[in-house]
Amino acid sequence: MVALIQTYMDKGGIEFQANALDAEVLRDAQRNPEQHRDLVVRVWGFNAYFVTLKRDYQDEIIARTEH
Repeated sequence: MVALIQTYMDKGGIEFQANALDAEVLRDAQRNPEQHRDLVVRVWGFNAYFVTLKRDYQDEIIARTEH
């Protein structure tokens, strides 16, 4: 991971954001939001608590995670 980030920065990258989650954790947060109140995700230019997002946004983040 360090090599990936270093190469990206060496090639002119400005910002790098990574999530270390799998889609199943996010699906569980949809089913059981009370157990995942502190789960923060990157949306589009901002961070948010996953369980506070509208279902459409949650589904999009899950799809990105699976990609």
